[in-house]
Amino acid sequence: MSAKYVVGIDLGTTNSCLAYAPLNIDDEIAPVDLFAIPQLINRGEIGEEPLLPSSLYLPQETEFAPGSNPLPWNPSPTMITGVYAQKRGVEVPGRLITSAKSWLCFAGIDRNAALLPANAAEGIAKISPVAASRQYLEHLRHAWEHVHPDAPLAQQQVLITVPASFDAVARDLTLEAARTAGYGEVVLLEEPQAAFYAWLERHPDWRNRVHSGDLILVVDIGGGTTDFTLITVTDKGGNLELERVAVGEHILLGGDNIDLALAKSVEQDLAARNIKLDAMQLHVLWQRCRAAKEKLLAEGATATEEAVTILGRGTGLIGGTIKAKLKRETIDHLLSDGFLPETSSDDLPVKSKRSGLQEVGLPYASDAAIPKHLAKFLRQPSAVNIRRTPSGLAAPTHVLFNGGVLRAPLVRGRLMQILNDWLTAENTPECAVLEGEDLMHAVARGAAYYGQARQGRGIRIRGGVPRTYYIGIESAMPAVPGFRPPVKALVVAPFGMEEGTSVPVAASEFGLVVGEPAEFRFFASSIRKKDAPGEMIELVGDELEELSPIEVWMEHADKQVQAGVVRVTLESVVTETGVLELWCVSRDGQRWKLEFNVRERVQ
Repeated sequence: MSAKYVVGIDLGTTNSCLAYAPLNIDDEIAPVDLFAIPQLINRGEIGEEPLLPSSLYLPQETEFAPGSNPLPWNPSPTMITGVYAQKRGVEVPGRLITSAKSWLCFAGIDRNAALLPANAAEGIAKISPVAASRQYLEHLRHAWEHVHPDAPLAQQQVLITVPASFDAVARDLTLEAARTAGYGEVVLLEEPQAAFYAWLERHPDWRNRVHSGDLILVVDIGGGTTDFTLITVTDKGGNLELERVAVGEHILLGGDNIDLALAKSVEQDLAARNIKLDAMQLHVLWQRCRAAKEKLLAEGATATEEAVTILGRGTGLIGGTIKAKLKRETIDHLLSDGFLPETSSDDLPVKSKRSGLQEVGLPYASDAAIPKHLAKFLRQPSAVNIRRTPSGLAAPTHVLFNGGVLRAPLVRGRLMQILNDWLTAENTPECAVLEGEDLMHAVARGAAYYGQARQGRGIRIRGGVPRTYYIGIESAMPAVPGFRPPVKALVVAPFGMEEGTSVPVAASEFGLVVGEPAEFRFFASSIRKKDAPGEMIELVGDELEELSPIEVWMEHADKQVQAGVVRVTLESVVTETGVLELWCVSRDGQRWKLEFNVRERVQ
């Protein structure tokens, strides 16, 4: 069965979303629609929502009567996903999993280990970040197929978005989660690029809104993370093109931090009234403050305070409802002085001295000042040939916002004020906001649009590799005591090779060592920009920089085959997330993969 739809999935830290477009419109961009996701919204009650909260609740075996929380595709789910999971988790926080994606990208843990919920009491069964991600994807697949039984997701063109800074392991684990959740072949796409694709989809007249030489800053601040990306507008033969030129690091700093800070502020007010909260009550207060903050910062909101209530412990006065208030002035003060303080563009994030022993947890940003992280990103030297101030600060002409935190006009306005203050201080024109964004659904919408653009139906953001890449080929020669055979350099990815494309490297065959550890050497050059795939550099000189070698054990499909050399041809693929995959293909069709990142990003 051929694909009927292109489907974009935002597997978010705080919320997940699905958008889609039909594939049966000849040579035209089809409109992208949001998918209303069936899910439990209360005990035993199903509703359809445009977002699936990335919340997973693990109930006790006897917590709910059998069949009391049926889904259309599962009469007795063992886990609860989405809105009701979020609500129930506020009441029983030790059984709630959130921020699974942040754990998935944390290289300091075994991401396949059962360690979530991180705050679970002793004896509560846990699952891994990969399993939690699989659960969200499974829910989305079942929900989609319940509504579209004639279009199973395994047979559609599916794109799943990931942070631009995901490492190779996190990307592979995302693909593994999708595969085990019943998906077919999946393409990964960066979230900031997807957000910009969504803006393109909503503005077919984009060429009238941006011009050659413009520099667009994408600011994505979600519930748990902050990401930055730079995109340039260039003129190629009279046609405007877009090119992604810089990607920032994945910063664990977002709405969750703000909500916790507000909860701590309310906790101090309660302490002044001689009311002390335990860890579980503070967690509930954290969630209550999130809801109150969203009301107070909503577009057009006029209220100056919101009530927050939590249940007490025990009996009597302490066991009753605890009431407090979150004031708008508290939010304003916290944002202006803590998360969005006035800084100069030379103020970079400060790393605090860490305690020698810590709880196992996520590597949160130690400096909560978002402008400092933005300054660090805009001062990175890797992005070349872009607009800069006299001091070297990248100078955007436009800003595109994405993420739930930026729904608040206060936050958007504050960031624009700080950024334009930096530009004005260096006699550089101010930047403007790209209006018409879709802050909560843009990533999924943009992924669905990009799925069409891959087929030539829409504009694509270029992001060619910034250098020419080579693999070392050991020369065949007799052994000489004290000397290693010389290495030649074979071009495997030419300068500017587009992401999402592939090339055969050469018709010649090479010998691949299998069945034993082997070292692969890679080289890169920012000088040799005209070398073509398959071209062999006989003498490796100063024009080539050697990269860190990769040691890999390549297994033969036939386990009986001992260590040896297999004759292979080579194919190169640069993925949408900036990974160079070098495939070694034997005569009988076996395939082995080497990969490394060709992205330039902030360190």
